[in-house]
Amino acid sequence: MNTGDTAFMLVATAMVMLMTPGLALFYGGMVRSKNVLSTILQSFICLGLISIVWVLYGYSLAFGPDVGGFVGNLDFAGLAGVGLEPGPYSDTIPHLLFSAFQLMFAVITPALITGAFAERIKFSAFLIFAVLWSTLVYFPVCHWVWGGGWISGHGGLDFAGGTVIHINSGAAALVAALMLGKRKGWGKDAIHPHNVSMTVLGAGMLWFGWFGFNAGSALAADGIATNALFVTQVAAGAAALSWIIAEWVIQGKPTTLGAASGAVAGLVAITPGCGFVGPVSAVIIGLVAGVICYIAVIAKAKLGYDDSLDVVGVHGVGGLWGALATGLFASTAVNPGGADGLFFGNPKLFAIQAMDAGITIAYSLIVTFIILKVIDIVVGLRVNTDDEVQGLDITQHSEIGYTL
Repeated sequence: MNTGDTAFMLVATAMVMLMTPGLALFYGGMVRSKNVLSTILQSFICLGLISIVWVLYGYSLAFGPDVGGFVGNLDFAGLAGVGLEPGPYSDTIPHLLFSAFQLMFAVITPALITGAFAERIKFSAFLIFAVLWSTLVYFPVCHWVWGGGWISGHGGLDFAGGTVIHINSGAAALVAALMLGKRKGWGKDAIHPHNVSMTVLGAGMLWFGWFGFNAGSALAADGIATNALFVTQVAAGAAALSWIIAEWVIQGKPTTLGAASGAVAGLVAITPGCGFVGPVSAVIIGLVAGVICYIAVIAKAKLGYDDSLDVVGVHGVGGLWGALATGLFASTAVNPGGADGLFFGNPKLFAIQAMDAGITIAYSLIVTFIILKVIDIVVGLRVNTDDEVQGLDITQHSEIGYTL
């Protein structure tokens, strides 16, 4: 083992953990004040719920010995054999530390989806959904990419989770938004964020944690981690800038919420390629991400679906662009262990990235639909109209976010 790598990964793991409370604040500020606590809780509780599932069987399904390229077996159930010696995925850090780092990814992914159905889902339905979706969608897709499954077997690149986390959750968010339907008054009444300051604070926590998210995916304190950290910064900054320029041109004013959303879009887009692309490529990826994610967000009104907090536009579209951009800009000059992309003479990688993204989207759409359909039959997905009007904080949890 290497003590430097171990120390680095301990810090990176803690940074990624902080992203889930950061997401809670990011989302919490964007809803109305009557739903702030319920929205925050949906993210925060994943830290407990998914941690238990991960220990019992989640890690084993994601990273256990491969079964047909689809999922891991149960050799690591209960974290059996996952101890303080190096494991199969790194020979310089404890196996248990690798599992802890990956746990933080598993925690935040179902939390991302909550933005699609904010302000209208039953808390009981969400808890069931988080367990079933993690089990049937996240763990298998994670295995495909990082656990020795079929995507890793044919050369697909996803350094830190563009396909596993963002494309996957974005596709699920689209299904969820459509199945739960629009919020009462959506498109008729004014529905505005109640606390943009809270959202910016959450975005800052996400940005900070994302350095652990991306650089930590190198699993070592080395040059690849350094590159991942640097391109993460410039891509996020470029996207924040291009988003507010786009809304300045289209809507006449740049906004603070736009800058925060743009930064997250850039972070999403650089995630799959952060270990494979250089700084100039990262700036281009970020600039494009800010514009296309902004367009995707304003398009939802014309398309007629209520994705409350723009999970599809930011994570789905941003993640898809990031996966495709990796196929364009990846270079073995940055990471000899990766591959060259289209702009460096290898069009095959772009085709692989597009295929992997397409299959992941299809799988997530279909399985998420089935999961939500079953939950709706068993316990019901949506709160009743009176509860929605009063707000989920008081009707689902008997508390209020503010006493003024």
